[in-house]
Amino acid sequence: MRFLLQSASFIFHPLWVPIAGSCFYFIFTPRYFPEGIIKAKLLAIAILSIFIPVVFYFLLKNLGKAESVFLKNVGERKWPLFFFGILMIMLLNQIINVYDYAALYYFYVGILISTLLAFILVLFKFKASLHMMGLGGLISFLIILSLGFQINIVYTICFFILGLGFTASSRIYYKAHSFRELFVGLLIGVLPQFIYLYLPTWL
Repeated sequence: MRFLLQSASFIFHPLWVPIAGSCFYFIFTPRYFPEGIIKAKLLAIAILSIFIPVVFYFLLKNLGKAESVFLKNVGERKWPLFFFGILMIMLLNQIINVYDYAALYYFYVGILISTLLAFILVLFKFKASLHMMGLGGLISFLIILSLGFQINIVYTICFFILGLGFTASSRIYYKAHSFRELFVGLLIGVLPQFIYLYLPTWL
């Protein structure tokens, strides 16, 4: 059980959420996209949401501004969140447009809003759980895809809900977060996704 709890923090790390949501969008939605376009989009998303943040993390670590990939101290989170927010703005402006990928576009708008909320909380010395924020946003996106496109992806949704439970247990077990921090993280991850459900141009 201890191994599962420890693994959950890595497997469901928030850094994987953008590329995971993008993959599910192209896999599940009943829309045709050329294979070359899909590969190019996913590569660009991976570079902006994974590779560049990882390089930035190692830069911060070498400068003594970060101790681990989990950013345990609230003070360590300010620059990574700020930088990640800029990357999401770049992604929305250059990679995903609202006309061809509306659902995916608003998924990233939700991620951007969640990131900004987490950044604001850091300024007030509050450490919301980024794991809960990421998983909450991803699960919400999958639910919205299921409802919007009328597709049955209940097993995928249940898998990530189970993963959310394991990850929350892991963060509590290793004393990385309080229950309050987990709840706030989940809240700021979920709400920005569902707000855009009511926009008429969502799909």
